[in-house]
Amino acid sequence: MKYYITTPIFYPNSSPHIGTAYTTVAADALARYHRLLGDQVHFLTGTDENAQKIVRTAEANQTDPKIYVDGVVERFKDLWRALDISNDDFIRTTEERHQKVVQRIFTKLYEQGDIYKSEYSGWYCTPCETFWMENKLVEGKCPNPDCGREVELLKEESYFFRLSKYQDALLSFIKDHPEFIQPISRRNEMIRFIESGLEDLCVSRTTFQWGIKVPFDPKHVVYVWLDALINYISALGYPDGENYKRYWPADVHIMGKDIVRFHAIIWPIILMALDIPLPKVIYGHGWYLAKDGGKISKSRGNVQDSFALIQRYGSDAIRYFLLREMQVGTDGTYSEDNVVERLNSDLANDFGNFISRSLAMIVKYREGMIPCPGQDGELELELKALSAEVKKAVDKRLGACDPAGALEEIWRFVARCNKYVDETAPWALAKQEDQRERLNTVLYTFAECIRIMAILTAPFMPGLPAKICTLLGKDEKLIQWEEADRWGILESGVKVQKGEPLFPRIDISKLLMEEETKPVDQKETIENGQPPILEFEPIKDEISIEDFAKIDLRVGKILSAEKVEKTDKLMKLEVEISGEVRTIVSGIAKHYSSEDLINQSVVVVANLKPAKLRGIPSQGMILAASLGDELEVLTINKELPGGARVK
Repeated sequence: MKYYITTPIFYPNSSPHIGTAYTTVAADALARYHRLLGDQVHFLTGTDENAQKIVRTAEANQTDPKIYVDGVVERFKDLWRALDISNDDFIRTTEERHQKVVQRIFTKLYEQGDIYKSEYSGWYCTPCETFWMENKLVEGKCPNPDCGREVELLKEESYFFRLSKYQDALLSFIKDHPEFIQPISRRNEMIRFIESGLEDLCVSRTTFQWGIKVPFDPKHVVYVWLDALINYISALGYPDGENYKRYWPADVHIMGKDIVRFHAIIWPIILMALDIPLPKVIYGHGWYLAKDGGKISKSRGNVQDSFALIQRYGSDAIRYFLLREMQVGTDGTYSEDNVVERLNSDLANDFGNFISRSLAMIVKYREGMIPCPGQDGELELELKALSAEVKKAVDKRLGACDPAGALEEIWRFVARCNKYVDETAPWALAKQEDQRERLNTVLYTFAECIRIMAILTAPFMPGLPAKICTLLGKDEKLIQWEEADRWGILESGVKVQKGEPLFPRIDISKLLMEEETKPVDQKETIENGQPPILEFEPIKDEISIEDFAKIDLRVGKILSAEKVEKTDKLMKLEVEISGEVRTIVSGIAKHYSSEDLINQSVVVVANLKPAKLRGIPSQGMILAASLGDELEVLTINKELPGGARVK
């Protein structure tokens, strides 16, 4: 069977973040699962580069939009490699293969009367790339709950796509195909939205020239959603390409819940107008939220550094956390504490500990050789029945695009395997000569449990199978999905090895979030001598003057400075403020020597709640400006006493 799965194409206006990573890892897990089933899989991801926000970001970086996106696209590809993403294609909307298809479709829709020219007068949100009628605005701003920013009043000649013409047909299709939009909460949202009435969609702009030109009216460029959504067939070579004939319709489009509306309404109507079959499933997952409950996104300035997380914990561990923490129909919560807790509990204690203990006992009691088992007892039969039950449940969960649910089922088996160790007590059996055959059965069952665990987790943590197969003295041919509920696959007499722990426990005290860690593998400059990409954090939400007045900024004079042992970034400072000497720990050691700082007058947040960094109480914060790798402490040039107010 064929299986075609896509992520949305992502905006390359800055580096990819946790939400982007989740979408892509989830799609990858489903693609890998279907490959294990023997399906012919095509997995597409890519970047959406023809947007006004790209132009504005490039202008802020004083570079050409194409040069800018070329650099950022490489960061996406770097991250996908680091996360073991197995995409078969990467589509860019600046590619000629995409542009030709967009122009062809635009012309066809125009010629058949589904696109017409008129004048647009209304409000436009650049970050959302969305037009809004005035009655939809909330207090004069973008009504998108994840945005809420200023909108621009636009009046320009535009082309429009007749969404309203296909409203009833789409509504009937959705009601007749309950599996089309998943989960059900998203389906219900889309039904309500359509029933409220669809307006024709503005599909061209004349106020900027970055994008795909309308072929018969080149002063217009194609508006982003008509352009972007077509990637799912342009990448396949629509209309005559072999991949298009083989893989369309898509089996699953997976995306964040904020763009379900475009995929579940605009995209199906485009396809209806072209008389092209609709995709089978539109799946809208939740968001990863920060500790404060806000969405983790570029626009909020709270993006997590995916590269640093992978370096710190490993690709498989991060993939596991992302997939396990996001339940169907709900949002997930990201924090470093959550990551460490999940990895220690599930991967180190449950999964890794079972494998380490089991292999150690085979090495200790049978010189590392997998023994020939005797007759199964009640416990072995129970394990075998559970493995069949779990595999069936995992198949069902993944068929419903639910990797978190699938992992939950797998961990039922992992937990039962750990319980089996305690129930059988091989250390006690080893002391009884008449229990030799029973011990052989138990140790053989350990090895088989490890094999089954390796198969079941392969779609989610693709780096694991090779490691586990090596420990079992086998190659990756051992990973056969249809054998995840079969027993007796491993041959006796094969030598295993204990190896190093697959997932060592993490000491959270060593991973205090002193400061955002800079990316490790990201490219800070564009290749071929082009200028660096400067990524400015968005301005945060407005605060009142009363809020600002709560922050007590003071001049502080640095009396001494020394680097904190066993860290690269932290500097311990003794700072005099109003006659009081405070200890402040600051992440500036990579940028300043101790000698550079002594006797400097700096700006200090004096009423910040004390915190311990590397065990050192810190009684304030030194202010600094940063951009990319550059950092400069804010200093006071005029001689002012420590304690002087800064306002």
